[in-house]
Amino acid sequence: MDEIRGDEIQGEATRDGGVQGGEIRGTARGTAPVPLSVLDLVTVGQGGTASQALRTGVEIAQLAERRGFHRYWVAEHHSMPGVASSSPAVILAHTAAHTERIRLGSGGVMLPNHAPLVIAEQFGTLEAMAPGRVDLGLGRAPGTDGATAAALRRTDRLNEGADDFPQQLMELTRFLDDDFPDGHPYARIHAVPGPVQATAEGGVQSPARPPIWLLGSSGFSARLAGVLGLPFAFAHHFSAQNTVPALELYRDSFKPSTVLDAPYALIGVAALAADDEREARRQVLTGALSMLRLRSGRPGLVPTPEEAEAYSFSPMEREFVDNWLVNIVHGTADEVRSGLDDLAKRTGADELMITANAHGGEARLRSYGLIADAYGLPGA
Repeated sequence: MDEIRGDEIQGEATRDGGVQGGEIRGTARGTAPVPLSVLDLVTVGQGGTASQALRTGVEIAQLAERRGFHRYWVAEHHSMPGVASSSPAVILAHTAAHTERIRLGSGGVMLPNHAPLVIAEQFGTLEAMAPGRVDLGLGRAPGTDGATAAALRRTDRLNEGADDFPQQLMELTRFLDDDFPDGHPYARIHAVPGPVQATAEGGVQSPARPPIWLLGSSGFSARLAGVLGLPFAFAHHFSAQNTVPALELYRDSFKPSTVLDAPYALIGVAALAADDEREARRQVLTGALSMLRLRSGRPGLVPTPEEAEAYSFSPMEREFVDNWLVNIVHGTADEVRSGLDDLAKRTGADELMITANAHGGEARLRSYGLIADAYGLPGA
């Protein structure tokens, strides 16, 4: 990070583009220790279709809005049959049309996969569709395997894309704020919809734009987010051992900016509540088996609970699954509430973003409803 020259980047990447901390910080509802949000992978189970998964995603967003969850994010993944969230901007546009208040965002867009101008245009369009409700979460990982990343980026120089992330971030920010300096090659290029419309004759376009979040599962993005004074989202749901060190690094590195005057960090949490402990175990086992197959180079649709229960795990596979399940908060609603309370206290996270991975949409919807009930969230 020393070569990033953070003091200079901070001035360029966090100028006030109509974004203030009030659009970032959530409000805890009911008895929840911190604001609760939803991360959706739009999972597709065996026997189901992508159309059904996308409809379930809308139902989850609507439930989240009704019950007082703060935001609903979708994550960019590619070449995974069991994950239908390859195009976050498209999904968010559809979700915006079926919700009214909940914040919508990417958790995240993998910036090295895209030209910054394209992302500025997509999220400028989303902001125009749902003013004041859109978050732009950015990651530097490919969200897929190396071969698929090469196809997305039309290059096999994948490390270069990740190493260029701070510069790509600055370019994206300048497109969002429409403020490339005179003489810059892009000074006459404008992301539309965007602030340039306010400067055109008769223009009344709002200069506001989506707040940028940095996402990560290690220390790089944690430190960069801190240096830039940006909000930070950590992937606790698949990198739990790094959560506390990354959040400490973020807080220690934090410099106040026009975006935030103090650190604000959320963590993604895998959690699933059911009516009884056994059913919760059956449901989370489907996600664990799905992850095992993905990590083994055999990605597929999310298996049914019956298949997951009947699967004959080798000793090595059983060890992987057991280690995976340790970091999933699951059980009855009261057990999940207790686990989430403990996690919030242990990490000091400012917000918990819950992802419920299971075979069927009914189980996921039931889980979010039970968690909302356990915390006495409104709209029951």
